[in-house]
Amino acid sequence: MPNPSPKSVPVLTADNDAEDFLDQDLSALDFSQFKPMRFETLPKSARITMRLPEPLIAALKAEAKARGIPYQRLIREALERALDKP
Repeated sequence: MPNPSPKSVPVLTADNDAEDFLDQDLSALDFSQFKPMRFETLPKSARITMRLPEPLIAALKAEAKARGIPYQRLIREALERALDKP
């Protein structure tokens, strides 16, 4: 019996949709569509203050809004990527 084609994850807009999707057999799911994700596990114990041009802050806030995350998290991610060199 041939293997069925790999499944993609549909866009899920509600918790019930996600639960229904996870209740099915996911053995044919195509895992190549997923990207690694960092979870913020360390406490934020230090604070910094910096001055940035207003257009840069506006662009950061717009990008963060498009990604559905707070803009300070976007800045933190950019800093982590800049330091995560081999």
